[in-house]
Amino acid sequence: MKWQGRRGSGNIEDRRGMGLGLPVGGGIGGLVLLLLFSALTGKNPVDLINTSSSESESVGTSGVPADDPQAEFVSVVLGDTEQTWNEVFRQRGATYEPPTLVLFTGATQSACGVGQSEMGPFYCPTDRKVYLDLSFFHDLDTRFGAPGDFAQAYVVAHEVGHHVQTLLGLSSRVSAARERGGERESNALSVRMELQADCYAGVWGHYAAQRGLLETGDAEEGLQAAAAIGDDRLQGQAQGRVVPESFTHGSSDDRVRWLRRGLDSGNLDACNTFASGT
Repeated sequence: MKWQGRRGSGNIEDRRGMGLGLPVGGGIGGLVLLLLFSALTGKNPVDLINTSSSESESVGTSGVPADDPQAEFVSVVLGDTEQTWNEVFRQRGATYEPPTLVLFTGATQSACGVGQSEMGPFYCPTDRKVYLDLSFFHDLDTRFGAPGDFAQAYVVAHEVGHHVQTLLGLSSRVSAARERGGERESNALSVRMELQADCYAGVWGHYAAQRGLLETGDAEEGLQAAAAIGDDRLQGQAQGRVVPESFTHGSSDDRVRWLRRGLDSGNLDACNTFASGT
């Protein structure tokens, strides 16, 4: 990707090195949460309390250091998604409100609960923030076999895709439908949401290519990453068998197909996974 020298986003919140920042002044509830996190992580609760006391009021710094290429890369990708979605929303007579991307290490608080690096990148619709531990990019390369900067950019664009769903009102409607249905129905709706976010990531990639951001082989890196994190592949690696009714993100083939659809079309309306048999 030709990202060096391009504008970065101002919507970055850098919490790296801050620790969890658990609220220790929250009475019994805060103490229970602290002890639960300690049990899950094996960390000394005293260390967590010390971290919380000094950092619970802090929300991180704005922007990224100039000498941090990986964080700068993420900032440029986020900035480019802002350019794409500003234009797409403008064409539809709407205004795009960009998300904040939170960089963290280990664990951090979000309005959706405690986020941990083991969860991978995630989007919280409640506070409209994307959360990312940059160590995931190392896992994407070594654990999932999906190297390359566009593979990393696809991950960011996918989470931004969830933000687009929130702005369009899709997230709240699907959340309500999931609450009404059983587990299988809920999983099926989750798959459609994830595949749509893949397609939206492809829409961004389409516009990024038009702006000259992509190089030869970049699209293939993104497609390889989508295939690498399909539910069927991950389940097969983890448990030696595949259970389609338990999918929450979609199969490798489906993830590749919807990302490609967005890349090829550049059209938001081409990403209606809910009107498709997926």
